[in-house]
Amino acid sequence: MAIDFQHRELPNGLRVIAEVDPAAHTAAAGFFVRTGARDEAPEVMGVSHYLEHMMFKGTENVSADELNQRFDAMGARNNAYTSSEMTCFYAHVLPERTLDAARLLAEMMRPALRQKDFDTEKGVILEEIAMYKDNPFWVLYEACLERHYAQHPLGHRVLGTDQTITDLTSDAMRAYFHNRYSADNTVVALAGQIDFDACCDAIAEVCADWRPTGATRDPNLPPVTDSELQLRDPNVSRGYTILVTPGPSVEDDRRYAAALLSQVLGAPDNSRLHWALIETGLAEEAQASFDAHDGLGEFFVYASGDPARLAEIRAVIDHELETLIESVTEDDLERLRAKLATGVTLGGERPADRMQRLGRQWTLRNTYTTLEEELERINRVTLDDLRAVHEAFPFRPRTVATLTP
Repeated sequence: MAIDFQHRELPNGLRVIAEVDPAAHTAAAGFFVRTGARDEAPEVMGVSHYLEHMMFKGTENVSADELNQRFDAMGARNNAYTSSEMTCFYAHVLPERTLDAARLLAEMMRPALRQKDFDTEKGVILEEIAMYKDNPFWVLYEACLERHYAQHPLGHRVLGTDQTITDLTSDAMRAYFHNRYSADNTVVALAGQIDFDACCDAIAEVCADWRPTGATRDPNLPPVTDSELQLRDPNVSRGYTILVTPGPSVEDDRRYAAALLSQVLGAPDNSRLHWALIETGLAEEAQASFDAHDGLGEFFVYASGDPARLAEIRAVIDHELETLIESVTEDDLERLRAKLATGVTLGGERPADRMQRLGRQWTLRNTYTTLEEELERINRVTLDDLRAVHEAFPFRPRTVATLTP
């Protein structure tokens, strides 16, 4: 039986969507809140991620221990994550536990936000920030985005900073929660062997008192210019470089061509950067990627190697960027279509992956595209499409950051 897309908007504005697959052996549910680091005021940077942690501390009626025990009892694989654009809470279960998982996730979405829990978790967040400071890639990545987007919240750090987390109050968190975690700013995504109507009824019952707030996202985008940033750290032994440059947004159909172009440039193997930097022994790591966001996108290029040869690495990257579009062939396209199609199809075999795809898609674009349509769009990308996206986004302007000993 074919996968069936279902959609219902509850009276309070909460949207529930699903890909129902009677042949699936599992089911998945996720609550997607359209809020992240880019929606935070500078003084509360990191509150979205901090709040993600607080959701696991229990509600007025369910303790943190009971919450964990109930997820364990149903055999759920559950977790959460925060990005620049959304926060997601999810569970992957056997079909007979879908209603239990949906109800428990819905309960969890209204945490008690106790002062004692807030104070305890603050130390956990600060430790997490300290841990990421030991990761050279992460340090450089965050610094590069801050420079790239200047004062715009797109450059906010998802974890926040030592200062913003230390200064954050529970009252500020509660105000942010009540505004952003609203019925009309949340999407519930379901996938697998589920009873859609029963799930909707259960979610509607638990979420009946949720209210819309009209939460919005600032649509203004920052101007981007060429920029360079050099960091030094006596604790690192290698040289690292990251380049960020504009690309198509998640609403832009050119994102398919952009994804393929980034893979030609820097897929983990058999890409331009792999052959020019890894196979020659010049760099230890080299890759490129493309991320589409709400309103804009980004191409990333990253490499690391001997600090004494970082200038050579940078020169090779610049050369590959300048010659990329002229070097792309139909053979490149055919190979990448096959790889991407395999990856998309493999993900489509798991309800958990389908739920994630569905939730992100609806949260950012408020629309539904089938897996088959996605594959068809990938297969329709031509060399002319690659040239067109390169003409519109010619890897300029760019922000380049380096980290050396």
